Amino acid sequence: MKNLTENKPTKQILILKESVRLVRINTTSSDEEDFLLLTDLTDDEIQDIITPIVEAERENPENEVHFYDNEGLFWALKENYSRSLIIHYTLDGIDSLTI
Repeated sequence: MKNLTENKPTKQILILKESVRLVRINTTSSDEEDFLLLTDLTDDEIQDIITPIVEAERENPENEVHFYDNEGLFWALKENYSRSLIIHYTLDGIDSLTI
């Protein structure tokens, strides 16, 4: 049987389970637009990046365009906290198991 990981670089991440959590991010009045982050960031770290982006769109004069989407918010976090664990999930991308 062939080793599929042969000659492929691997990335090892040490995760302290006490520091990792699943966070539901809500930036609108619609729950359908929420998204999830699996992350070791604090609430303050997340808010420091996301809040200015969201507020810029909310305070947007009609003639200026400020547009964000959930993926853009995720990438803004990744750019600012590149060494942190940040994994993006959409609510419809979460598996459900009914027992």
